[in-house]
Amino acid sequence: MLARLLASLVNNLHVVEKLAESRPIRRAAQITAYAITKAQIAGRDASDRVLRSQTLRQVRDEAGKVPGDLGEISGRLKRVRDTFVNEVKSGWKDGSRQVKK
Repeated sequence: MLARLLASLVNNLHVVEKLAESRPIRRAAQITAYAITKAQIAGRDASDRVLRSQTLRQVRDEAGKVPGDLGEISGRLKRVRDTFVNEVKSGWKDGSRQVKK
């Protein structure tokens, strides 16, 4: 019974228009649009950082080379790990600086 009542209210054009004109619904729509825009900007920034990432370039370079022995492989992995750790540290510092602003 309640579901039918709600369905009839939602399908009533006059009720929907009145709700759309109300301040709480408009404010909720503004907040939602703001959150979506901020998430898109953050995602774009993160993808740019990944594409500029030294670790990503290093992994691509190392993947293209044929390893000679096990020692060479471990050396490559150590270099990639060190680069990754340095990038995480710098990203952490940048993030904390942005939060402080």
